[in-house]
Amino acid sequence: MKAMILAAGKGTRVRPITHTIPKPLIPILQKPVMEFLLELLRQHGFDQIMVNVSHLAEEIESYFRDGQRFGVQIAYSFEGRIVDGDLVGEALGSAGGLRRIQDFNPFFDDTFVVLCGDALIDLDLTKAVKWHKEKGAIATIITKSVPKDVVSSYGVVVTDDEGRIKIFQEKPSIEEALSTNINTGIYIFEPEIIDYIPPNQQYDIGGELFPQLVEKGAPFYAVNMDFEWVDIGKVPDYWHAIRGVLQREIKNVEIPGIEVKPGIYTGLNVSVNWDKVNITGPVYIGGMTHIEDGATIIGPSMIGPNCWICKGATVENSVIFEYSRLGPGVRLVDKLVFGRYCVDKTGATIDVQAAALDWLITDSRQSPPHEHNNQQQVIADLLNQ
Repeated sequence: MKAMILAAGKGTRVRPITHTIPKPLIPILQKPVMEFLLELLRQHGFDQIMVNVSHLAEEIESYFRDGQRFGVQIAYSFEGRIVDGDLVGEALGSAGGLRRIQDFNPFFDDTFVVLCGDALIDLDLTKAVKWHKEKGAIATIITKSVPKDVVSSYGVVVTDDEGRIKIFQEKPSIEEALSTNINTGIYIFEPEIIDYIPPNQQYDIGGELFPQLVEKGAPFYAVNMDFEWVDIGKVPDYWHAIRGVLQREIKNVEIPGIEVKPGIYTGLNVSVNWDKVNITGPVYIGGMTHIEDGATIIGPSMIGPNCWICKGATVENSVIFEYSRLGPGVRLVDKLVFGRYCVDKTGATIDVQAAALDWLITDSRQSPPHEHNNQQQVIADLLNQ
């Protein structure tokens, strides 16, 4: 059975992470989100998978390759060109990417599934496909009910009693939204859907293809299903995903490593004197990370591999990516640290290098900076408020 994973987007709402990591490779406790999708597809018999790539395409292809080690077959459709020796992504939109694959050589010859590459899901795909076929649909959206105050981030679906879509609103305002059933980015299509997509141009599934299906009266359906769906389309979403895993609220993701103390998990060879630090779970600490005496870590928090947490530093309700060094006395509460960037849980970002704060947060592979002066301490205090 065949499927497609949409992986060509730039992930602008998840910056700064997506400056160097494409959205499908964003790690959920060290495991890329797209890897979870491959596991789900394989469990339900979808073992031939096309992936459209554009932004940081080589990173995705290098990690997943042909899919052998994940028990599936994968091929890639690159959207872009080479300029002065560098790959430049030029995404065709979610529907345009679909059309490009089919125009290259007809691949989609039976019912197939399309998934966005930036969500954790545990959907019963077999049950969803059965429902789709029973309806005789050309396209089916898997929907989920959400609180009305978040509907403006999604496509909103209105159906009749049989599940046939009467209205599709792409990211309406809260006041304009006619429903709280939203598009989860999980689709079931028949090959004939390609005929509705114009060739050789950018074309979007939610913004253009779906409204066209409604307008033309195509057999276009939605089914609202009860399943775990964790969208990581924005930095706050990613934040909640990590918290959800650590707090055991997200059931289909295991915390990696070894539970060395209740609620405290570590990777290999973590250097820490447990009697001289204050660590309260749930916390994950990646392998080859060093925690100096006097440090405090309060969960839910994740500290990636190869980090260095200095004496007197505090990490609370925060996510620290690999190779991060937190200076002495630094206090990070509700922060995400990624390379040279410090991000709060709303997505507001500080470039610590540009702000001359790289003595505060830096790369653990660099030589430790000199002790900072009183003026720098004042800046640090302001940052940590």
